[in-house]
Amino acid sequence: MSVISDKEQLQQSTSVAQYDVVIVGAGPYGLTAAAHLLGRGLKVAIFGKTLELWREHMPKGMFLRSHWWATNLSDPKKQYGFDQFFRVSKYKKCYPVPAEAFVDYALWFQKNAVPNVDETYVASVERIGDKFRVTLEDGRVLEAAAVIMAVGLYYYANMPAEYTHLSSEVMTHSFEHNDFSRFNGKKLLVIGGGQSAVEYTALLLEAGASVHLVSRRRINWLAPDHSEERSLWEKIKAPNSGIAPGWKNWALEYLPYLFYYLPQYRKDRYIRNHYNAAASDWLRDRVIGKAHLHEGQKTQSLKEVAGGVDVSLEDGTEFHVDHVMLSTGYEVRLSRLNMVHPALRAQVQTETDIPQLSSSFESSVPGLYFIGLTSLRSFGPLYRFVVGAKASGERVAAAAARHVARVRR
Repeated sequence: MSVISDKEQLQQSTSVAQYDVVIVGAGPYGLTAAAHLLGRGLKVAIFGKTLELWREHMPKGMFLRSHWWATNLSDPKKQYGFDQFFRVSKYKKCYPVPAEAFVDYALWFQKNAVPNVDETYVASVERIGDKFRVTLEDGRVLEAAAVIMAVGLYYYANMPAEYTHLSSEVMTHSFEHNDFSRFNGKKLLVIGGGQSAVEYTALLLEAGASVHLVSRRRINWLAPDHSEERSLWEKIKAPNSGIAPGWKNWALEYLPYLFYYLPQYRKDRYIRNHYNAAASDWLRDRVIGKAHLHEGQKTQSLKEVAGGVDVSLEDGTEFHVDHVMLSTGYEVRLSRLNMVHPALRAQVQTETDIPQLSSSFESSVPGLYFIGLTSLRSFGPLYRFVVGAKASGERVAAAAARHVARVRR
């Protein structure tokens, strides 16, 4: 195999399409960033299946934990918020919000604010000179001055080592499912104690399955939501915010870049101590007394046998299931982003395989930005939620525009 020099590659690039910015990922964060970049008059290409995680990796019947007003995407003229969508759609304001309502809203936003999403996957992103070369899975090649990585959560699915000995026939991660009808009449073990684990347990039960839910901690049930009924004094003591009521959460949302400037050890401690897994109160009646709850427990052994898995817990409880479903969350690791060329990955400064970012979401490689969950460790818990899309979209668009201008000069 011959090695092509940077100079030769640049000479060949004259025939490839040229863009100011390429966005990898067409979820809430990618769409919001694209809308703000287009609003600045830049030539933008955005790749990926629109709302793929929401449309293809979340089960039917799911609800959002966040309120509708906390799941707005953002465009520079503020024309395409959830409130405007309610006026032109069949949906009414409610809580909790059906996931299908959010998907339809986001597709409406995309159609109006970012109409030219290319649903081709990106095969490779590499840096050549002061630009990036992006190769698509269909073989097309293009170049851009800047690249924004807005990849979906499924790249970061956490698969703890104690479960990886099980085959894919009897063990899956929760993100792999959007329809639980196949589990009708089956026995399942769900691992996890957060919103997705508890809600997936409810949906599996309602699909006709029998479910054992094993959580290492007691399930942290959130208090019933009364945000629409709170008094003025209650709102003063703990103002409403997109994450949850409280001044700290309010500060994360309305001062969205302040968290970045804290020392890293304080940021790590805050995320670890204040944002543990929790489940919405409206799931209680759908799970308690219906699922086999094993709280404060770990699996002692999991033995794959013909027809399923024999399970033994630390307290000595034993049972057999047909399938194990991991709802063990997501863990950011740059090494899992295979579309980032190894040579480019090696240039990105990381800590524990997480990109270290500037205050504008830029990595150590000029013009390469990371938004969404990848930015959590640098920017804080706001960016675990859709509500963080606005703040990241505005800032990364401004930064990318400045970078494009520098490259042009």
